[in-house]
Amino acid sequence: MSINWFPGHMHKARKEIAEVMPQVDIIIEMLDARIPFSSENPLVPELRGDTPVIKVLNKADLADPAVTALWVERFEQEKGIKAIPISQQNPEQIKALLQLCNQMLPDRNLDIRGARAMIMGIPNVGKSTIINTLAGRTIAKTGNEAGVTKIQQRIRLDNNVILTDTPGFLWPKLSPASCGYRLAVTGAIKDTAFDYADIAIFAADYLLKAYPQQVMARYQLKEQPENDLALLDALGERRGCMRKGGVVDLQKAGSILITELRAGLFGPVSLETPDMVTEELQNAKLEEATRAAEKAEREKVRQQKAKKKYR
Repeated sequence: MSINWFPGHMHKARKEIAEVMPQVDIIIEMLDARIPFSSENPLVPELRGDTPVIKVLNKADLADPAVTALWVERFEQEKGIKAIPISQQNPEQIKALLQLCNQMLPDRNLDIRGARAMIMGIPNVGKSTIINTLAGRTIAKTGNEAGVTKIQQRIRLDNNVILTDTPGFLWPKLSPASCGYRLAVTGAIKDTAFDYADIAIFAADYLLKAYPQQVMARYQLKEQPENDLALLDALGERRGCMRKGGVVDLQKAGSILITELRAGLFGPVSLETPDMVTEELQNAKLEEATRAAEKAEREKVRQQKAKKKYR
C-alpha cells in the first residue's frame, strides 16, 4: 500500500515556491531529524542552483544522536550545504540560525541589503514554532497537526534577515513507498489519509529490528515479541485494547504505539539511516526498471496481436 497526501493548497504552495526560490539568497530547509531523507524536499536540489542551504534537523531531541551525526556528515558532503540539529527546547540553537545565514553569504554587503531567506519544510515539522522563536513574537500559527500554515508571508528578523515563510507541503508521489509510511508515522500526513493499524505494523517491525531493548522497556516485556503483530498483541493486552472474543483491537493498539512514538516515549529513535535509504533507492530503481520492461513487453504483444488481426 502507498500513502500519499497532496491537497489543493499544497499544489499552490509548490508553484509559489518554485517562482520565489530563484530570488532568495539562502534557503532554510526544515527536516525532521528522525526522518531526514523522507522529509527532504525534492524541489530544493531541482531549483536551488548555487544558492546555499541550511538543512535544519528539527526535533533532534527525539532522534538517535548517533544516526543524526551520520546524516549531518552525509548532507555536508554537498557544496553549499550546512546541516545543524536543533531542538525546540533550546531557543539559543534556533536564534543562531540568523547569524549562520549571514556567515554563509560572505560576499554580500548585508549593510546595503539584508539577506533574503526562504524557510520551507514538510507539514508538522515545527517550522512555525521556529519562526516565532526567531521573531521573538507570535507570527506564525502553530498546531500539532499537519497543514496548519496555508499562505506565504514575509517577515523582517534581526541581523537584517528578511524571511519568506511558506506553507508546508509534500509532493504528489512519495517514493520509495516507505517514505510515505515514515512521514505518516511522524505526523507529517493528516491522520485521515492512512490507517493506524497499517502504519503501526510498519513502525512495530522497524522498532523490533532497530530498537528492541527500548520497546521491551517501554512495555515491560520479558521476552522480545517474535514479529510486528506479536508486539501489537502484547501492547493491546497490557493497555486493555481488547475486542469481543479476546482479540486485540489493532486500530486502538496501533494508535497507542504511534502516539507514544511521536511523543518520544521510547527514547531517542531515528526511523531511517543513510545506508538504509541508499538500499531503498537502489531497490526502487530496480523495481521501476522491471515495471517499465514488463509494460514494454505487454505493449509489444498488443501490437503484434493488432497486426495479426488487421492483416
